[in-house]
Amino acid sequence: MDLALNEAAIPFDNSFAKLPDKFYRRVNPTEVKAPEIIRVNDELARFLNIDPDFLRSEAGLAILAGNAIPDGAEPIAMAYAGHQFGHFVPQLGDGRALLLGEVVAKDGSRHDIQLKGSGPTPFSRMGDGRAALGPVLREYVVSEAMASLGVPTTRALAAVTTGEPVFRSWAQPGAVFTRVARSHIRVGTFQFFAAREDVEGVRALADYAISRLYPEITEDPNPYEALLNVVIQKQARLISRWMGLGFIHGVMNTDNTAIAAETIDYGPCAFIDTYDPATVYSSVDHMGRYAFANQPTIGQWNLAKFAQCLLPALDENADEALARGQAAIDAYPKQFETALTQELGGKLGFAQPKVAHLELAHDLLKRMAENEADFTNTFNRLAPLLEADFNPERGPRLLFKSPERFDDWAWSWRDALDAESQGASETLEILQQANPVVIPRNHLVEEAIRAAEDDGDFSVFEMLLKVVCRPFDRSMLESRFAMPPKPDEVVHETFCGT
Repeated sequence: MDLALNEAAIPFDNSFAKLPDKFYRRVNPTEVKAPEIIRVNDELARFLNIDPDFLRSEAGLAILAGNAIPDGAEPIAMAYAGHQFGHFVPQLGDGRALLLGEVVAKDGSRHDIQLKGSGPTPFSRMGDGRAALGPVLREYVVSEAMASLGVPTTRALAAVTTGEPVFRSWAQPGAVFTRVARSHIRVGTFQFFAAREDVEGVRALADYAISRLYPEITEDPNPYEALLNVVIQKQARLISRWMGLGFIHGVMNTDNTAIAAETIDYGPCAFIDTYDPATVYSSVDHMGRYAFANQPTIGQWNLAKFAQCLLPALDENADEALARGQAAIDAYPKQFETALTQELGGKLGFAQPKVAHLELAHDLLKRMAENEADFTNTFNRLAPLLEADFNPERGPRLLFKSPERFDDWAWSWRDALDAESQGASETLEILQQANPVVIPRNHLVEEAIRAAEDDGDFSVFEMLLKVVCRPFDRSMLESRFAMPPKPDEVVHETFCGT
């Protein structure tokens, strides 16, 4: 296809592709038979200085499907390793994804544009390099919902069908997902070079990550230690956000831990309905390694692997390097507790959350688990309780098997609020801003996938996407989108896209 007329359609400004070849493999996407647009994210496209109407055009569709390479693109499959469920694999890499290139957004920030499901690469390990429609729709909905919730995340630029089946346990419609990220560098990217004792590669990657993601630490006396510290701090904040929303990533491998501290790789992810800290949805997490309550600890474990990669760069003296790395990792629990205090304290309406408020939140969570209360609705129904002059009948008490267990807690909460120098209106505003009314509940995502896969009906997907991108709209409080699943709608397992 002649793309000469569309030279500026996607204003690529690539930097990662200028690194040495050992960081990636150059490979082109594999064409598909009959692609069709599912959706283009107009708002995100404009932010990236891309005309969404171009993406919907014949030339744009060809790019999104992997049937054409636009001017300025440099398709590459990135190299990385990783610990998968605790077991180290020295070579993984992009097996079904290609980084087309980078663009600079309207605010000056740099973003990767990546195709997922665009065909095999040298890292495919005998896989087909394709994506099924269901996982593409799940990632589109959940990543855009997370963005609307204010959680650092990769974004969905577009999704297309391929007109070809992919074969997993059964034949499924194929699709290609266009993902946007501040960077696709992972802990596993550093592990790829550390495992090969390529200290030069680790330093080059760290220098690139600092320049691109954290330029403010460039002049730090020890920029590599500063990089470790900032990534730890941002990951602690990110995981605290997950915990405050009842979000389960599902596959917290080191190759799914982004140095940019964005939520990345929405495979068997899910949001909790009935609160249970031991909840696992992922069909491949047989031992519960990545259960909801384990996520903070796994976060520290993954970051420890990052620290190990950086040790040769932290100090020429091995003992001093180890001490610096250990000190950074040892700081994580306190940083996470501070972040979680802000997160859960805000969900209880406190303007200046403190440790006592975190303890109050943990007490509520314990009672929720004992009484099989819905996670999201327990918190978003605290606001009506205040609106009704603290009338318990207006709150979430009826979500509890034993409503009196909520009542006991509610009066303790009221006493804690009374002890603060903030008015009821301020508390109400904080509650409404911190607690979403709707999330992409598993049964609703599955409903959208089933309609698309079985009937070619994307209207259910479109409606769900519209709703979850307005998560704090209190007019939806009594809608079906805010309701937990009925017994026959409960989703017990979610699946990876590979």
